[in-house]
Amino acid sequence: MIKRVFIIVMDSFGVGELPDAKDFHDEGSSTVRSCCKSKFMVCPNLKNLGLFNIDGVDCGEKTAKPLASYARMNEMSKGKDTTIGHWEIGGIISEKPMPTFPNGFPDEIINKFEELTGRKVLCNKPYSGTEVIKAFGEEHMKTGALIVYTSADSVFQIAAHESVVPIAELYEDCSVARKLLIGKYAVGRVIARPFIGDNKDNFTRTVNRHDFSLVPPKDTVLDVLKNNGYDTVAIGKIVDIFANKGISEFERITGNADGMVKTLKCLYKQFNGLCFVNLVDFDMLYGHRNDVDGYAKAVADFDMELGEFINRMGEEDTLIITADHGCDPGTPSTDHSREYIPMLIYGSSIKQGVNLGTRKTFADIGKTVAEIFGAPNNLDGESFYNLIKI
Repeated sequence: MIKRVFIIVMDSFGVGELPDAKDFHDEGSSTVRSCCKSKFMVCPNLKNLGLFNIDGVDCGEKTAKPLASYARMNEMSKGKDTTIGHWEIGGIISEKPMPTFPNGFPDEIINKFEELTGRKVLCNKPYSGTEVIKAFGEEHMKTGALIVYTSADSVFQIAAHESVVPIAELYEDCSVARKLLIGKYAVGRVIARPFIGDNKDNFTRTVNRHDFSLVPPKDTVLDVLKNNGYDTVAIGKIVDIFANKGISEFERITGNADGMVKTLKCLYKQFNGLCFVNLVDFDMLYGHRNDVDGYAKAVADFDMELGEFINRMGEEDTLIITADHGCDPGTPSTDHSREYIPMLIYGSSIKQGVNLGTRKTFADIGKTVAEIFGAPNNLDGESFYNLIKI
């Protein structure tokens, strides 16, 4: 009997371009393939679970006897961002893309934002998060104006130096933006991007990032489980992505290593339900910065911690490893990539080595978790539990 399910999202670890990748200018993208080109891509535990046996994965060494059942998941939602990807994992297919602003936000939004915050705005166009503070950080420190920028994703990001704009004020400014950005301007996330440093040569973003997401438009697997009396534990930015909806307990993290420490601790907690984990370093520190070796090292570090996690799992525990989109560090683009995501499911109550092929939607994960717990639901997707349960 399964009492606990752990979903670990390797944020941005895609496994190859989707059929519609060209519509997103992502032809040829494969995050896993780029990582495999690095000498630092050492991941025996992921290999043994069956990562390289997944359909379409054309790198790495396949294993004769995968310990997990496995699949690649197609994204049916119209997008390739964190919010849409996680919502789809949770059982919501988003038929309309969230708005993006390749030319910056319109004057009516910026003017109102300046009026409500009492601070002027700098930049207001797509920018790399590290480059924008180099370009505008010193002016921000002199004037106190907020650095507002976006990307190819549906985001409104606000960067501010922690000594110029206190964290509490920056978060309040983000809350102001979140309330403004509705209707046709309803971006997926407003993100606080605090930084420190003396000048453009040493500005550094801090761990005090905070995401302000839209509230999911309908119930996800988190709501389904919580409403049926199960525990729902969120680790990392899961609480932000789902706007704290359907979550009974959460912990924030400072990075992948801290995330895995807190996930390991969850193994010793007395809970019955779902632990949903996001590990963002893959995406934030390496994918967006086109750092192939850094990404591969992060996978190797995670793999070591994964080995410890697997060794400590109990007979009533089930593990699902997946992703939310791609962010291929080996392409010229620094944006997310439209890719399939991996799905590895492992535990004492799960069959080993079942190739589930290509699933139609990420939502099959949430649907399967709901069925594992016998929770009635109207989630999108189709459960694959009957194909893998012992």
